[in-house]
Amino acid sequence: MKRILFLIIMLGLSLKGLAQEEFKPKFKAIPAKKAKTKEVVPPKVVLPKITPPELAIIPEPTPKFNPEDLFKDGNLYLKENNSKGIFYRRNQYLGSFKTKSFTSTIRFRDAAFVDGDKIRVYLNDKMIEPEVVLAGDFKEFKIKLENGSNKIDFEALNEGFASPNTAEFQVYDEQGVVVAASQWNVGTGYKAALLLVKE
Repeated sequence: MKRILFLIIMLGLSLKGLAQEEFKPKFKAIPAKKAKTKEVVPPKVVLPKITPPELAIIPEPTPKFNPEDLFKDGNLYLKENNSKGIFYRRNQYLGSFKTKSFTSTIRFRDAAFVDGDKIRVYLNDKMIEPEVVLAGDFKEFKIKLENGSNKIDFEALNEGFASPNTAEFQVYDEQGVVVAASQWNVGTGYKAALLLVKE
């Protein structure tokens, strides 16, 4: 009996030892090589050398011109109203600018709160736009310039809900370069005048 028990124990130990061999790893992992990394250089960005119209240099107004002479004609311009505390009941001189361009583009929009401001536009005392409502987006028109002085008048037809009649304007030559840019603040019936001198 002791022999049989001894035989069973020995057989069990040998089977247990063989069984453990299956779970031992048969291979050893090879460590990965460290890859050489190339330094990536980003490509150089070359920007075009084009000056957008908004960033173009605006020339200085033409000297030796008296704006008071412009508003002397009582048939074309209202007299200044010297009411106390009201600064906009007057005509406004926007400047005189030289250009060699044959045509010019005038852009304008409401400069402050969009409140229903309306204007009328004249070129050399001839009406070219009878009624324009100023909005938040630019509206524009082109004019053909005559040799010498070209006078552009913006007449305020109303003052909208918030006084005065306010607008931002930009004048471009035929190459898209800004010739003049500013804004006006005038009362109803008054005009903002701009001179473009074609050389």
